Amino acid sequence: MSDFRPFPTDRDTLEKEVEMSFYRAGGPGGQHRNKTETAVRLVHRRSGITVTASERRSQSQNRELAWERLIAALKKKNYRPKKRKATKPSKGAIRKRLESKKRRSDVKKQRRSVDD
Repeated sequence: MSDFRPFPTDRDTLEKEVEMSFYRAGGPGGQHRNKTETAVRLVHRRSGITVTASERRSQSQNRELAWERLIAALKKKNYRPKKRKATKPSKGAIRKRLESKKRRSDVKKQRRSVDD
């Protein structure tokens, strides 16, 4: 077994682990957007994930959007697919496959030209 420990995805725990910073967002939005630091950057050091949100003019809306993105990214990183169990085909399945191949072979044999 590996010693993988999933990252917590609840907001209360994450708020203690995440470094939050604000910066000025570029783009359209006028004077308000250019003078205030509305863009939000969240850095989760343990996982190395950094998310940003700068779509809205409101810092609080961007903050909520950034938290949603961080939680989604952590859930994606936590996903571990189940190990595949190797299985053998049943005797009936093997017999059906061989019968199908035999029928297909017979069809192809009929297409051959008669040169003999």
